[in-house]
Amino acid sequence: MDLWYTVIFTVFPYVCLTTFVVGHAYRYVTDRFGWNARSSEFLEKKRLFAGSVLFHAGIILTVFGHAGGLLIPQRVFDLFGIDAQGHMTLAYWSGLAVGIAAFAGVLLLAWRRLSVARLKAVTTRNDLVALAGLVAVIGVGLYNVVFGHFNVLYTVAPWIRGIVTFTPDPGLMREVPLSYQIHVVAAWALLGFSPFSRLVHIWSAPLFYLLRPPIVFRRRVRQF
Repeated sequence: MDLWYTVIFTVFPYVCLTTFVVGHAYRYVTDRFGWNARSSEFLEKKRLFAGSVLFHAGIILTVFGHAGGLLIPQRVFDLFGIDAQGHMTLAYWSGLAVGIAAFAGVLLLAWRRLSVARLKAVTTRNDLVALAGLVAVIGVGLYNVVFGHFNVLYTVAPWIRGIVTFTPDPGLMREVPLSYQIHVVAAWALLGFSPFSRLVHIWSAPLFYLLRPPIVFRRRVRQF
């Protein structure tokens, strides 16, 4: 059992992280023209908006929430007057809101892709794996929020910080419920798979638009 915990909660995360970094670098060098989301908007637009907005808003806020809630130690929250109970309450309600948004969004996107004939015709096996991975990770995460109620501040959180600081302690995951373990393992697996899917477009967000100087458009006045 100790060996399995070491493999799953120490070796596997680093394999996925290495694949994530090396895989993205390799694909950017070898497949730069394929570095995009392969948008299907021109094939179907009406059903795309709601699912895309819900999913992207939910998943982005979920990532920031996980980073803030798991990577920042509880003692930092204590300095701001947020005790462990308050931290868990905040995590529950915010996680519930963004989790519902992300899960509803990915279900809408999956339904759209499988129910529209033109989209279904161009959907690859790779696309289906990415969608299934997103549904699984988000779905199990939402299940944990609604039904789990497990305190992750002294188990999952320090384990994640140990991964980041190269001092992982797989023993911290021993008392973690199975549904939380599945969520964690599925998330690492999806991270490792992302360089080989359309999920690479997470690096193509046009954030530089916020920094570039404004463009002024002037209407040309016709001379008579």
